[in-house]
Amino acid sequence: MTVVPDEYLMTLICDTCGETIRGTACVLPDAEVVWTLVAEHGWSGSPFATGPHRCPPCSFLPPPRGGNGSCDDHGPGGILGIDHLDDVTVIAATGDIDLDSGDTLRTALRHGAEVGGHVVVDLTRVHLIDSTGLGLLVRAHRDARERGVTLCLAAPSRFIRTVLHTMRLDGAFPIFESLDDALVRLSGLTSPAAAR
Repeated sequence: MTVVPDEYLMTLICDTCGETIRGTACVLPDAEVVWTLVAEHGWSGSPFATGPHRCPPCSFLPPPRGGNGSCDDHGPGGILGIDHLDDVTVIAATGDIDLDSGDTLRTALRHGAEVGGHVVVDLTRVHLIDSTGLGLLVRAHRDARERGVTLCLAAPSRFIRTVLHTMRLDGAFPIFESLDDALVRLSGLTSPAAAR
């Protein structure tokens, strides 16, 4: 993916087909953030200029083979498992949380809501997250809060922490260094309402 900055404008170029869009640069402290340009035009991919990104038509195609789509230690995302431990549902995700894997995460989060109780999204094996994944987590967090329970994130990578911080979402979610830390904290709550 290429981002071409020009004063207050940016040109975004699709990794797959070369389609371009041009828009006003976002006014965030990090010039590498292209979240607003991506979100406003229905593109998928990373909120950062370093991509990957795809235009709306290419977003529905399978990821390109070789190239920028994935690397040896990560790639298409999914759900490794869903465990129920007392009143906590643990959703273990893997790979990249993006448009291609969003449906599996959405289904897992919905299941966690139906079971009730707190939810921990274990990000130990997740490397990247894009606007689709962030949107799913924000909605699930809001829904959990309305139900009087907590949705927290465990073991996010440095990249995910940077994305959350840049988007000013790091204060929205309880974030723990490990799954064990999250479970200890949630088990110490006297009632679901105390987690808010």
